[in-house]
Amino acid sequence: MGISFLSAIIVGLVIGALARLVLPGKQKIGIIMTILVGIVAALIGLAIGAALNLTDDGFSWITLAIQVVLAAIGVSILAGSSRRSVRR
Repeated sequence: MGISFLSAIIVGLVIGALARLVLPGKQKIGIIMTILVGIVAALIGLAIGAALNLTDDGFSWITLAIQVVLAAIGVSILAGSSRRSVRR
């Protein structure tokens, strides 16, 4: 679990960037928030993958897809909330 946790954090850095690539348009959040969202999505996706027994050898394309989708949702939520605060 310790190695999986560390790898989820490292993969989270990449997942945050992938989430921004998946989303159309420009997101108004910084790179640090994107990385944090990627790390959180990687950890949650890892937990979901483990609960579904998807990570037998430590890697699963399905788990990666879950992580990217979760990160995209997180980035879009944060980008939407930052847009609302700018409009006020």
